[in-house]
Amino acid sequence: MRGQDINRIKTISQYHKLRLLSSPDHPLISVIDFADLRNPVRDTKLTFVLDLYSIALKRGFVGKMKYGQREYDFDEGVLSFIAPGQVFSFDVNQNNNVTGFLILFHPDFLWNTILTKAIANFEFFNYSVNEALFLSEREEKILTNIKDSIQQEYSSNIDQFSHDLIISQLASFLIYSDRFYNRQFLSRKKGCHVIVDQVEETLKDYINTDQIFNKGLPTVQYLSDSLNISTNYLCRLLKTLTGNTTQQHIHNKLIEAAKTKLSTTNLSVGEIAREMGFEHSQSFSKLFKAKTKISPLEFRQSFN
Repeated sequence: MRGQDINRIKTISQYHKLRLLSSPDHPLISVIDFADLRNPVRDTKLTFVLDLYSIALKRGFVGKMKYGQREYDFDEGVLSFIAPGQVFSFDVNQNNNVTGFLILFHPDFLWNTILTKAIANFEFFNYSVNEALFLSEREEKILTNIKDSIQQEYSSNIDQFSHDLIISQLASFLIYSDRFYNRQFLSRKKGCHVIVDQVEETLKDYINTDQIFNKGLPTVQYLSDSLNISTNYLCRLLKTLTGNTTQQHIHNKLIEAAKTKLSTTNLSVGEIAREMGFEHSQSFSKLFKAKTKISPLEFRQSFN
């Protein structure tokens, strides 16, 4: 196997075989100790496309990890989530001291359970590697205990209760992770507020220059690309810190700029709408009234 080959992993058994592990105890879910992993080739890079959900807690990782088109130093003691179909790769050099665990589960394992639809609510499966969850010692212990319970359940004699119990434990793991992400946004406020400030500056620059006239209304994707973070992470962060989604944040800034134009210029509502990137003045007026409870003309007349 060459370092640049892409390994499409469709099953738990296939992953076990690739990483030189013994056969899995369960065909659809597996908890793996990173100390047990072996790389099929030394001094190379492994690239994966997993048709599985992956949850990884890693410590002591040496080298770079690539997720999509970007590379990151993999910080110690962080929890990352990867949904099926996403590409990631990493250098396998000098990774003999990696500790932690990996939970893999096939989408079929969720079929006809409480997680069938609920899994989509856990947006962190679509966060980037650099947006991983930083765990406190207490939080890591909670998740490790749940992981141990999952492993113990599927390694014991399987009965009619096993599947429901494992699903329940897996759901608890994800709900706790969601709680800890919320804590992370609040406890790491300084870094998070830097991102909020960058959002403000990016929108201000876009709205107050010809960009908005030439390119149209700013989008959530434009903001996330400008800040090099995922759209889901950006929305979650803004919602936690400001109470608004990214789209609401954009709309609020547009209305603020529109109010300034309405109160300080003689431009018509249609002209302001065009300058603000709206193709139709009716769309601008509708958004303005939804946000302010009055029309643009009524807002302007209030200054007379």
